Amino acid sequence: MKTKVGLWIDHRKAIVVAVTEKGEEIREIISEVEKQPRHSGDSPLKGAYESHQVPADDSLQRNFTGQLNIYYDAVIAYIRDAESMLIFGPGEAKDELKKRLEKNNLGSRIVDIETVDKMTDHQIAAKIRQHFAASH
Repeated sequence: MKTKVGLWIDHRKAIVVAVTEKGEEIREIISEVEKQPRHSGDSPLKGAYESHQVPADDSLQRNFTGQLNIYYDAVIAYIRDAESMLIFGPGEAKDELKKRLEKNNLGSRIVDIETVDKMTDHQIAAKIRQHFAASH
């Protein structure tokens, strides 16, 4: 069975639409990634500021990257068997996922990557249907 997959992705969630001869299936994959690494503790402008209250930037970044890796692995596990993939979304996540797919020898299955803004699930599914219908 030939499966074509389209997905809208950012750092918070991925909406995956799998199109097969049997129809389509929509799945949402939520990431556990916090928006961006942030310092906790007092601001130096507000008074008491002790360096030990603030995690080091590199540990915040490592945690953020680790969470992203788990998220991307979950997305890849779901789309791994697709014959062709359309990836789109608003930010860096689509390019980061592309690099991960290439590392997993799946880069050749990517048919297109597009930058788009936020979309509803219905808009995402329609875009994917339209893309793969036009490519027949």
